[in-house]
Amino acid sequence: MTEPATDAHRYSPGLEGVIAGETALSFIDGEAGRLLYRGYPIGELVKSGSYAAVAELLWTGEWHADAQLPCLSVSPAVLTALRALPRSAKPMDALRTAVAIWGAENNPSWPATADQARALTASSPSALAAFARIRQGLEPIAPDPSLDLVAGFLYQITGVAPDEESARALDAYFIVGAEHGFNASTFTCRVITSTRADIASAVGGAIGAMKGPLHGGAPSEVVEQIHEVGTPEHAEAWVREAIDNKTRLMGFGHRVYRAYDPRAAALREVAESMTRRPDWLELAIAVEDTALRVLAEKYPDRPLKTNVEFYAAPVLMGVGLTPDLFPATFALARHAGWTAHAIEQGGANRLIRPDVIYTGPAERHLPSA
Repeated sequence: MTEPATDAHRYSPGLEGVIAGETALSFIDGEAGRLLYRGYPIGELVKSGSYAAVAELLWTGEWHADAQLPCLSVSPAVLTALRALPRSAKPMDALRTAVAIWGAENNPSWPATADQARALTASSPSALAAFARIRQGLEPIAPDPSLDLVAGFLYQITGVAPDEESARALDAYFIVGAEHGFNASTFTCRVITSTRADIASAVGGAIGAMKGPLHGGAPSEVVEQIHEVGTPEHAEAWVREAIDNKTRLMGFGHRVYRAYDPRAAALREVAESMTRRPDWLELAIAVEDTALRVLAEKYPDRPLKTNVEFYAAPVLMGVGLTPDLFPATFALARHAGWTAHAIEQGGANRLIRPDVIYTGPAERHLPSA
């Protein structure tokens, strides 16, 4: 029994095109390839800002170029839980566990605040770095308060302060990953917040949504594809064979963008500015240039442009992170946006509870005994 859909109750699979709320945090123009955080173009923020400054902008609406956000230590309870996890556990599971324990220990009130956002965002990198070391049989490293969040995260993984170029490249990745409208994990965060659940519950749910490969797993698949290509000279043959075999090219095409993803453009500019351009970067550039040319030739009426995952992969690989850490590192970057949405949702809250179209049988009755 399905009632006809009216304009007010029209079903859209995946909620595509449905207006589900209002936000002052980011604006996405998919046709023109623009992304603004509170009005500022993403390219300018990457070029002249830092993740700490961008996070403050999202949380408070104010731009402070000199903002600092060093990593915070994780509690003994978090470390105990991380040590108890099997070494085969996924980093996203470890991060979700750490956020849950942070919430249990700190008991954050509702609605969420900027101070809560700062504390959770600064704690999570230390937790993920601790798990990355524990599963290797190494002891966690305490954060260095003189390092900002991104450099401090790399330091806690390796034990060595990163060089300026590596820290800058990863900081750029964190900036472009910080916020992107009502994507699946952010919408999950807002739904949970709308129930008056605390910020840790909202971020924990968002991590669960991002764990799915359709949301947070693409950069690691880009690495696999780049490795398959092998050399720049082989890019043309590989791309054409992949397209002819209907193999999905990871890092190309986007649900929203019909033009070149501005986040990818910002990351490519950062990557190309590195004084030491390793072979993997040269290969990635060759694959991208070839793929864009062949895609335009094969599908002239279907815009398939580079998305952020394509250059996220080389940047994350280039700073020494293993592919299985990519989704969890993306989640660290998105903490700024998730927590900003939790603050915004709490500021003008209404329980999110959409309608649904029933498609089951008409009313009926149990058979007589």
